[in-house]
Amino acid sequence: MTSADLLADGFHRIREAVHQAVDGLSPQQLEFRLDADANSIAWLVWHLTRVQDDHIAGVAEVEQVWTSGGWAERFELPFGRLATGYEHGTADVAAVRVKSGELLTGYHDAVFEQTTRYVRTLSDVDLPRVVDESWDPPVTLAVRLVSVIADDLEHAGQAAFIRGILLRG
Repeated sequence: MTSADLLADGFHRIREAVHQAVDGLSPQQLEFRLDADANSIAWLVWHLTRVQDDHIAGVAEVEQVWTSGGWAERFELPFGRLATGYEHGTADVAAVRVKSGELLTGYHDAVFEQTTRYVRTLSDVDLPRVVDESWDPPVTLAVRLVSVIADDLEHAGQAAFIRGILLRG
């Protein structure tokens, strides 16, 4: 297994977790919050997908799927065009309302396709490349990709937990 295969597998696992958390839920279930300050499945999946889209587009030096694929218009969210959910408060979370789970998974699948196309082009010599010098130590491509996988899996797990609460009984 190559590094590219390993990375592609990590992103595939995120995709599976997203579908497991979202598929079959109504818009009301996707927007459910355990309390007034909690995240919803809709916000978590939108956010984790936006972060993946933003970060992968940045390192791949391509346009985000959010804008190139017309997803920003389809979601009709009241945020800046390139918002990813960082620093969102409770009102912002409540503003992420979706017409269907298919909207969330459709966007995620499109980002997954762009992500896996990119990571499959990578070799071990690419991974030490510094992609963000604003941190100490500077962030390498390897660290950025693993960070995205870890963050996305954490949020997908949170969405799965909320789904479990919704469907128990």
